[in-house]
Amino acid sequence: MKNFEYKNPTKIIFGKDTIPKLNAELPPNAKILMLYGGGSIKKNGIYDQVSQALAGFEVIEFGGIPPNPEYAILMKALEVIKKENITFLLAVGGGSVIDGTKFLSSAALFEGDEPWDILSKRIRTNKGMPFGTVLTLPATGTEMNSGAVITRAETKEKFSMGGPGLFPAFSILDPNVIKSIPKRQIANGIADAFTHVLEQYMTYPVGALLQDRISESIIQTLVEVAPKMLEEDFDYTTASNFMWACTMALNGLIQKGVPTDWAIHMMGHELTALYGIDHARTLAIIAESHYKYNLEDKKEKLAQYGERVWNITEGTLEEKAQKAIEKTTAFYQSLGIKTKLSEYTQDYKGTAETIANRFEERGWKGLGERQKVTPKDVVKIVEMAY
Repeated sequence: MKNFEYKNPTKIIFGKDTIPKLNAELPPNAKILMLYGGGSIKKNGIYDQVSQALAGFEVIEFGGIPPNPEYAILMKALEVIKKENITFLLAVGGGSVIDGTKFLSSAALFEGDEPWDILSKRIRTNKGMPFGTVLTLPATGTEMNSGAVITRAETKEKFSMGGPGLFPAFSILDPNVIKSIPKRQIANGIADAFTHVLEQYMTYPVGALLQDRISESIIQTLVEVAPKMLEEDFDYTTASNFMWACTMALNGLIQKGVPTDWAIHMMGHELTALYGIDHARTLAIIAESHYKYNLEDKKEKLAQYGERVWNITEGTLEEKAQKAIEKTTAFYQSLGIKTKLSEYTQDYKGTAETIANRFEERGWKGLGERQKVTPKDVVKIVEMAY
């Protein structure tokens, strides 16, 4: 196991009817900017619950943060923060709203001239404006980590950012919010969390026995609850396990002491930036070809995953690994998610070269846990995903 340090200061408030507890978590005399997405919170009752909890505070609202939070829109929110002397940010939404809020937390205190530099130059945020979250869509784990991903439509770019200053002060997780989420978004959330675990687990063995077992248990939980989550009837116990699994998949715990990959995400981000494909679905597009292409480096963990998660007990190490990849693709498909780029767009020719060229322009010489996945390898991996 590798050396590591771990600190996660985010307070989690989990369970039914916990949104009213928001009031007690806010700093006294805070001037709050409440951020949300397309307005669904006004239809499902969450907006009313949050508004009641905010009674007595000075609150300004900023809605309209889209999926894949858009830089230009966030810059308008930044103007509000500065004009109104906001002192606390409150994200009421899913991963996009919370990620957008993290960017604003960083940009509000950024001393440079161009906030885009935070993303394009990968500037870590050591101190941001304080913020909290009310999670409305489990998927990304952003409610308990310090990372974010932001899109810029005009350049068709999607970049990640982070730093110790971007942990939420608190996050409220009420599984009842899942009642109103469309099944397509539920499927995306399952796939997103599932792939988050794989990115931190599907590398090579380093003797981190507990991290492996926790990772496998999160995957097994997602596999178990997936069919029930896609049924029409709402089940609170199932929803609770789904929500907590999504948070645990990316709160930093399972990545400590182990190598991590993230190449699938890097390639997937480009597909979202170029074609607007849902983030989770881009991961499903890339996963199979990435694992097949890098089978030699990943076969031990692939076979272990196949045995422990999918009960694949027969065959050689390589055969178990191959079957595990097939099971992974079948799982994505069981969620109603297509796993080939050509199933989303017919304008895919040249995509692999475009993505590889972008990586070269940014100076990214190698992706993955060993930094061995070069731009030339990216071309082959993405082409395999056509």
